[in-house]
Amino acid sequence: MLIEVDGKSYETDEEGYLVNLSEWSESLAEQMAAEDGIELTPNHWEVINILQKYYQDYQVAPAVRVLTKTVGKKLGEDKGNSMYLFKLFPGGPAKQACKYAGMPKPTGCI
Repeated sequence: MLIEVDGKSYETDEEGYLVNLSEWSESLAEQMAAEDGIELTPNHWEVINILQKYYQDYQVAPAVRVLTKTVGKKLGEDKGNSMYLFKLFPGGPAKQACKYAGMPKPTGCI
């Protein structure tokens, strides 16, 4: 599958995850989110940036429990909980946020 942003095409897998992670950009993330009916806010970007740092450190996309814990450590308990993350990413915090962050689908997500 392909997604087009600013006149350039990017290859995605059948679920919309970027195939070549090095091609990720903020405008690509915004387009992916827009296709899901989401406008990325600073709160979304906080989580996306945490995910990208996590992936850089561990070379794996975290499952939702690990994501929740990591966000809680970085941003506090008010943001490090499932309800907050599901409000930002209603399609599943780990699954949807990883997609927008240009990462592979987290292991264990259906």
